[in-house]
Amino acid sequence: MEILDEFDINIIKELEKDGRMAFSAIATNLKISNTMVHQRINRLIEQGIITGIKPTLNEKKIGYDWAAFTGITLKKDHDSERVIEALKNIPEITECYFITGQYTLYIKMIAKDHAHMRKLLYEQIDNIPGIAKTDSLIELGCAFKRNVTL
Repeated sequence: MEILDEFDINIIKELEKDGRMAFSAIATNLKISNTMVHQRINRLIEQGIITGIKPTLNEKKIGYDWAAFTGITLKKDHDSERVIEALKNIPEITECYFITGQYTLYIKMIAKDHAHMRKLLYEQIDNIPGIAKTDSLIELGCAFKRNVTL
């Protein structure tokens, strides 16, 4: 059985256009019942396929002009859970991934300016117990960002 059928895909595509769209409007656009839309969205949420419907912020418009991708090397890999919990407490860190290669973790963080970025790196991240080294790349702009095509 397929995880997503044609109805699920079309409902998700409608939500991608406007996550605030009323379920009744989705039903009208897709020529299906309002109940079907409700049931399908609830099932997609329960299955973890839709993880939330929330605003996507333009960080630059709210004063965060800098972004960086930072590879983190840990002193010991078993420290990763403790380090991740500490990273979660820094609101400017927007993403965190486990990766292969020379780093254990890879994060994306945003900052208001270079001084703010320096403070995040040197006063907060570098002082987390278990972190051995960081290596950052400054973002110069986002060419595109999107969901996978259904």
